[in-house]
Amino acid sequence: MPSLSRFLPSRNRTTTEDVPVVAGEPVGLDSEKGAKDGSSISSGEDHDLDVVKDQPINPGELTLDEDAAGGMGRHLGVFSCTLLIVGRIIGTGIFSTPSSILEGVGSVGASLMLWVLGFVLSACGLFVWLEFGTMFPRSGGEKVYLEAVYKKPKYLATVIFASNAILLGFTASGCIVFASNILVSAGHVADRWVERGIAIGVVVFVTLLHGLTPRAGVWLMNALSMFKIVILVFIVITGWVVLSGKTHVVDPHANFRNAFAATFKVLNAYAGWSNVNYVLNDVKNPVRTLKIAGPLGLGICALLYLFANIAYFAAAPKEKILKSGVTVASLFFGEVFGTKAQKALTVFVALSALGNVITITFAASRVNQELAKEGVPLPFGNKFWASNWPTGKSPLPGLIIHLIPSLIVILGPPPSVAYPFILDVEGYPQQIINLFIVLGLFWLRWKKPELIRPFKVWWPVAFFFLVAAVFLLVAPFLRPANGVGDTPPLPYYLYCLVGIGVMAFGVFYWAVWRVVLPKVFGYELVPRKEALEDGTVVTLFSRQKVE
Repeated sequence: MPSLSRFLPSRNRTTTEDVPVVAGEPVGLDSEKGAKDGSSISSGEDHDLDVVKDQPINPGELTLDEDAAGGMGRHLGVFSCTLLIVGRIIGTGIFSTPSSILEGVGSVGASLMLWVLGFVLSACGLFVWLEFGTMFPRSGGEKVYLEAVYKKPKYLATVIFASNAILLGFTASGCIVFASNILVSAGHVADRWVERGIAIGVVVFVTLLHGLTPRAGVWLMNALSMFKIVILVFIVITGWVVLSGKTHVVDPHANFRNAFAATFKVLNAYAGWSNVNYVLNDVKNPVRTLKIAGPLGLGICALLYLFANIAYFAAAPKEKILKSGVTVASLFFGEVFGTKAQKALTVFVALSALGNVITITFAASRVNQELAKEGVPLPFGNKFWASNWPTGKSPLPGLIIHLIPSLIVILGPPPSVAYPFILDVEGYPQQIINLFIVLGLFWLRWKKPELIRPFKVWWPVAFFFLVAAVFLLVAPFLRPANGVGDTPPLPYYLYCLVGIGVMAFGVFYWAVWRVVLPKVFGYELVPRKEALEDGTVVTLFSRQKVE
């Protein structure tokens, strides 16, 4: 495991590398060009940060104050953070993938068991992330936690995470589901290029929404999250009515007579329980808020997921569900209420997908900004990508980084193959990251017991999550009985190789940046800090000739 002591910053000296530099002169964060009101950890509303501000480990180059400088300040409370988790988890999954999950396991009983197992695994992961998030309450999520643990080789963990976050951090799947459901509601056949055109319009709209009108983006994000809760509650209540036998559904108990198989796709529907960890610089009292919003948001989603699946299975036979594809919720309303209600529901599902895209984009842009602030080399210079241009409150450049891979995926493979394949490709590298995060947790417990931990996960929970991560990494390489995966004609193992390839690209990128180019041209990279006009502090690297 990595050695940390060599990389700890000295507390007894202050140099020009320890403070931001503007126009060549060091400045403190309490200057006019430093952090804006509310970003300082000593401000009244952020008193819980005082507990962890003196940690013996500092992830990355920036201090806690420097990392939180710029932007809108801390404006998200418990309510917004809970909805940030709910809005991220509830999206395309519960409305669009129950059919593929059912197909993968082969029975309704096993499908329901998988939803419960998915919740248990997600809860274990959430508690691990709570320990890290309360120790290091700053934006970036896994980026921060990997940097805190894996210090050697320097920046390798950061660049590997960056390759995964940037190349696979797209929202194409949600945009595709939105387009598909809108076309169904309008009575049109889902033409490939029409569907892609709508999906492109969605991702561009969301980028401009968050980049130019950040407060409106947060308001719409919260409103659509509440809307999704209302829709799922309505589906759950409808399912209870169907099971009571008071509707025209002939045999509501037909799908509850067989059980038992296994698959992993349900975990993608729970993805998002760590969403607040990515935006902690925007959160008021982040330590307290994270401990409340995390379990509350995941718990709400788990209950709604389980009862919504029961409602789906009560209203439609298994064969119809398997054929429904990405419109399983539309099938549900068609079976219970008829064609007119079915068309209306597709609009609701489309809006839910839109809300998911808005929520993911909000968090992803902050992660991209954190990567730029850390000094990961990006085209056209890090100062632009780390900034809150043009409003000074929201990172439009970070949103553009998120936009580009989304457009590529939307325009790339056929949507019918792309949607399930995208889910698999996104999930596999995340399991690799999860493995290293939980290993890092155990290592910090062993080597750094003096760290302040406002939340401490019970170690058997973390161990269970570790075992699950290992299993989920190995199992996809096991050949299916028929030799065919869930994304034919693509090989069943292809998504694993693509995910590994993305992370291997990060290793290659790091080697070129940190090893090959400095050795060939005879220089070393020297970090310095600079405060931008909007208050954001960014790490920059100067090339210093080696004699």
